[in-house]
Amino acid sequence: MPLAHRHGPCAPATTSSWPSLAERLRRDRARRDHITRKAKASGRTTTLSDVSIPTSLGAAVDSLEYVVTLGIGTPAVQQTVLIDTGSDLSWVQCKPCNSSSCYPQKDPLYDPTASSTYAPVPCDSKACKDLVPDAYDHGCTNSSGTSLCQYGIEYGNRDTTVGVYSTETLTLSPQVSVKDFGFGCGLVQQGTFDLFDGLLGLGGAPESLVSQTAETYGGAFSYCLPPGNSTTGFLALGAPTNNNGFLFTPLHSLPEQATFYLVNLTGVSVGGKPLDIPPTVLSGGMIIDSGTIITGLPDTAYSALRTAFRTAMSAYPLLPPNNDDVLDTCYNFTGIANVTVPTVALTFDGGATIDLDVPSGVLIQDCLAFAGGASDGDVGIIGNVNQRTFEVLYDSGRGHVGFRPGAC
Repeated sequence: MPLAHRHGPCAPATTSSWPSLAERLRRDRARRDHITRKAKASGRTTTLSDVSIPTSLGAAVDSLEYVVTLGIGTPAVQQTVLIDTGSDLSWVQCKPCNSSSCYPQKDPLYDPTASSTYAPVPCDSKACKDLVPDAYDHGCTNSSGTSLCQYGIEYGNRDTTVGVYSTETLTLSPQVSVKDFGFGCGLVQQGTFDLFDGLLGLGGAPESLVSQTAETYGGAFSYCLPPGNSTTGFLALGAPTNNNGFLFTPLHSLPEQATFYLVNLTGVSVGGKPLDIPPTVLSGGMIIDSGTIITGLPDTAYSALRTAFRTAMSAYPLLPPNNDDVLDTCYNFTGIANVTVPTVALTFDGGATIDLDVPSGVLIQDCLAFAGGASDGDVGIIGNVNQRTFEVLYDSGRGHVGFRPGAC
């Protein structure tokens, strides 16, 4: 499946009034805080991937979130949706949305009445009741004279979507489709959405695309988030038969939080030198999240990283901190032709060590793409900037996460 940055030139929709980086990072911080609160409250196949959707990143705005283009309905209507490993239930905006209940999107609205394979889920059905444990249920709606299942989601940045839980045919590629795919037909969206059409949930709970296709693809998937618009990435379902080039670390889960993919970070290095971070600081683990931009570390770990990074970058002018900004280590590279950014490496349980791509996986708009804010021992989040150019393989069946560098 093609993957593009939501604001980049390769994305199907564009807008003339992008939110500022500072505003997007404030939303991102709200998302990180929301995920870590949920995590803290809960405590702690063998077939070749045959569905691969190409991906790309726009250069007009720094990479924040990524999208894929899919088909929904019969006949299939093209929809461009964000990919999100931090949530499960997929949704698109549906007719009869209007300007008061939905946000504007460039692609035509999906019209369930024009599809021969659309079916709303009855309120008294097992599928509707199954939404309750994962907190996606929102009661029933009787607008059509029939009691239908209603879903509701509030994201960490306070964006909300409410509509009818339904089933439909989801077309992943011209040769591959998913019948009776459970998704949300969004009728009321409120918040700071852009011009895209919805969201594709890739979390670990039953409502996600990954779980709904587990019998076919073994609950495994991977993606590569490209660093710029001159390269392409991908979203693939299924595990590769050839694991050459991958570095693996055990995959863990959080009690009562099936959505999140947790790994244990054991160390951080800057310029090849390990940082002095007590093991207890990182004991909460790290959630890997495609929908979060900036990596959030426990405060002690971030302080050590920031000090080492600033020391390694001492030849370049450090901008004064801005109290309104999430990022506090930003540089002025104006007039400097060649900038040498030190390597930043993450070491995981089992010894897997990955060198983040330089500079795309370390910097965002000339700022260090890490932040503090979590208490020592609490769960952290690995954002999508650090994941750039790696094929990140999530394989719940084999119980591991893999990283393959230089994949896109």
